Amino acid sequence: MVRHPLTPEQIEAGRRLGALLRRARAGRELADVALAAGVSPETLRKIETGRLPSPGFGTIVRLGAALGVPVQDLADAWRGRDLPLGAVS
Repeated sequence: MVRHPLTPEQIEAGRRLGALLRRARAGRELADVALAAGVSPETLRKIETGRLPSPGFGTIVRLGAALGVPVQDLADAWRGRDLPLGAVS
């Protein structure tokens, strides 16, 4: 399978998504959230820092569930739509 390079827009979308997940995790240990979502701590670290800008849909759904963030909010962050103030605690 050939992977095409990500566009700058896709890379920026991954950074926005990672930032939202990092804010949602505030105060919780990365390893605890990763375990609850069924992903490795390194995978979560890469997503949060934008080094893994296009994680799988199932991974994002599980992280959203573990953090209490609706999938729609995650999709909005990916698309660059502003979330309501206080939407992520």
